Amino acid sequence: MRPLEDRATRLFLLLAALFCVNVVLAEFIGVKIFALEDTLGLQPFDWNLFGQTGSLNFTAGTLLWPIVFIMTDTINEYYGGRGVRFISWLAAALIVYGFAFAFIAIHLAPAPWWVGVAKDQGVPDYQAAFAAVFGQGLWTIWGSLIAFIIGQLVDVAVFHRIRRATGERHAWLRATGSTAVSQLIDSYVVLYIAFVIGPQHWPTSLFLAVGTLNYVYKMLAAIALIPLLYLARALIHRYLGATRAAELRALAAS
Repeated sequence: MRPLEDRATRLFLLLAALFCVNVVLAEFIGVKIFALEDTLGLQPFDWNLFGQTGSLNFTAGTLLWPIVFIMTDTINEYYGGRGVRFISWLAAALIVYGFAFAFIAIHLAPAPWWVGVAKDQGVPDYQAAFAAVFGQGLWTIWGSLIAFIIGQLVDVAVFHRIRRATGERHAWLRATGSTAVSQLIDSYVVLYIAFVIGPQHWPTSLFLAVGTLNYVYKMLAAIALIPLLYLARALIHRYLGATRAAELRALAAS
């Protein structure tokens, strides 16, 4: 059988592509901060946490991270830790690749007519807007990248430790449990590198407050998407067949 005629190989390519595109896209759209209450048409919720108050603001990238969690757990289930580590390093390389070309594009001399082409849309300097959106600070980029890699490696370890303890039962537990631990680390590492060590030097209270809010959001989203995890499993079993799916899961657990 040729490699691309194997359904398990095609499935891995599909899952890896979905994983990578969501990770890279989350990094690029993460520059936008949105107000959750305003988006949902609700009254602002003035939270008070660690002495910090404010409304619920998140990066747009948080919309995609729950999908990344589902992809991670699905690949973990059928292709094991080796599969997750492979796609994680691949996604990290693609993030660096993408930002490298974004910085190159920023420093290309803009066409004079293009700079003012969006004035009627309220953007007087298109070059400045382009640089602001795509030129995220290096501290933010590296903080996010390091946190992502650490989080993924921890996710793999916790997922398989829970799997060894529970066997093939309780898929929701190993998926949610691994996310709970990995994102506890990820949520704080990225902020610590980008905003505490970085030039903004956030106070500890702000660092803890924002990190906690981000972590709570990610966990609520992960729990809400548990049905999607089981739907993905059902579709995979239907695509591969029960016997082939069982073989992959056994290899992944070994």
